[in-house]
Amino acid sequence: MNNMLLQIKGHCDGKPFSTELRGEGRHHLFDVKWEEDGNDIRIRIIPKTQEELPPDETFHPLVLESVRLIFLWEYLGDKRRPESIFMNGYQSWTDSHEKLPHHKEHVMSRLMKAVIENYKLRPYGDYDFTKRPTSAGQFHGFTYCYFRWGEQYRFLGSLSERDGYTVFYYDANRQRMQIEKDCKGLHIKKEWTAFHLTHLNGSELEVFDAYFRKMKIDKPKGRPMTGYTSWYNHYQNISENIILNNLTAAKETGQDWDIFQIDDGWQEYVGDWTKINTEKFPNGLKPVADKIHQAGMKTGLWLAPFVCETDSECFREHPDWLERDEKGEPLCAGTNWSRFYALDLENASVRAYLREVFRLVLEEWDFDLVKLDFLYAACIQPIPEKTRGQRMCEAMDFLRELVGNKLILGCGVPLGPAFGKVDYCRIGCDIGLDWDDKFYMRFLHRERVSTKNAIGNTIYRRQLDGRAFFNDPDVYLLRDDNIKLNWEKRCELAKINGLFGSLLFTSDNVKTYNAEKQALCKEIRNLRHLPKKVIRGRDKTKIIYEQDGEKKELILNV
Repeated sequence: MNNMLLQIKGHCDGKPFSTELRGEGRHHLFDVKWEEDGNDIRIRIIPKTQEELPPDETFHPLVLESVRLIFLWEYLGDKRRPESIFMNGYQSWTDSHEKLPHHKEHVMSRLMKAVIENYKLRPYGDYDFTKRPTSAGQFHGFTYCYFRWGEQYRFLGSLSERDGYTVFYYDANRQRMQIEKDCKGLHIKKEWTAFHLTHLNGSELEVFDAYFRKMKIDKPKGRPMTGYTSWYNHYQNISENIILNNLTAAKETGQDWDIFQIDDGWQEYVGDWTKINTEKFPNGLKPVADKIHQAGMKTGLWLAPFVCETDSECFREHPDWLERDEKGEPLCAGTNWSRFYALDLENASVRAYLREVFRLVLEEWDFDLVKLDFLYAACIQPIPEKTRGQRMCEAMDFLRELVGNKLILGCGVPLGPAFGKVDYCRIGCDIGLDWDDKFYMRFLHRERVSTKNAIGNTIYRRQLDGRAFFNDPDVYLLRDDNIKLNWEKRCELAKINGLFGSLLFTSDNVKTYNAEKQALCKEIRNLRHLPKKVIRGRDKTKIIYEQDGEKKELILNV
């Protein structure tokens, strides 16, 4: 405790306050309680009540500016510089790979400022509320991080994000760790937990098992699945005929898939979830879902429940449903579709609307799984009574309530609040039809489309699979048409998904597969449980696994 410095800054009734503590302490406005239990630390801020304040002082909420915990690396018991560092990125799509101490974390190029502003890329990530690295060796991440020497791990993690996101900053040059709570502007009137952290040492298996055991998160229900999703071939250009043709192809080629998913494009507009595009689906979605069930598969449907696009009826007719920024303007969450905006989940009418949407999708249309996308929109901005982390956790609680015992595939979601709340979760960005998108896209946000980044996330978020949820690494593609990935890269993508993923989707029409592709499909389904080892090299990552008594290697530049 004496090696850790707690800094608290804020204001009360317009008067600034700040304090630095190395343990429990008192301020005339609040007490700080500091509890240690083995490797766990819990720090609480308890505002003084009116009765505890001096007679001439009136109670006002504390308004926090920043709360941070600072300590030198040696506090964790070892002065050695780690061989590699992992910082979990903000949300599903954020690139999250092991780094070497001399690496530099990606930042958006200032030269691309006009593009970034025009396409509203900042809301996709944490760019407006975290500090950006200024030099090599500076890294930051959310909820958990680890440091590795060979097969030995040193792990730091938040045991709850319900009071706010926990942001880890590590400077490899100074060997200094700073942990901050995302709480700027939060009004607190009663006890509030600033940090609830754990520090673990051991093997990969030991530290991740212990972490999720401490959080009391049950192993995900359900099971690993294989299946089809329409997006990465047809994108929004889907129809009843296209869906049924792919379903027929699956039956005729003997695919024993578990699930068949209709992705974006079935709705009139994003946000108008009760309105099916009848030009594409003239008979509605229920007959299509019935045919999928008759083929022996579960049905999946894509929605983005927390947003609506400009062209939607939701946006035009319900301006009171929209989240508003500090200027009172609708809060833009990105520029997909006709540009889209966040819905205000504090609004009872929004929640009532979403209850009806999910009743319709799950009960009347009879879908078994909902892929819920762009979920980060629930917490782009905090409100005085709630942090971003609290808003996101409450949003995930709400979704779990709406979906009940049916299945959730989360996507575009900050991972901590999704732990234990979704059955499956994307753990990387969208793959592309090429390897790493156009060169200028690499100067933009960390959430961009990239097959290369998706593979890296699949490898380095592998430990969440079967603990927090079942990992969705995104699709594999083996087809020869409508794709720019060469055959070697397509095989790498498929095998990495098989080795580390639990939801194996493709978007191919499998009727076009030759014998080699059919055989690879069957092979990757059996890779997940094989013994394997990940070795992070200076420039490349090596995956070693054993299959049918034969040692195999994949060497990747991710």
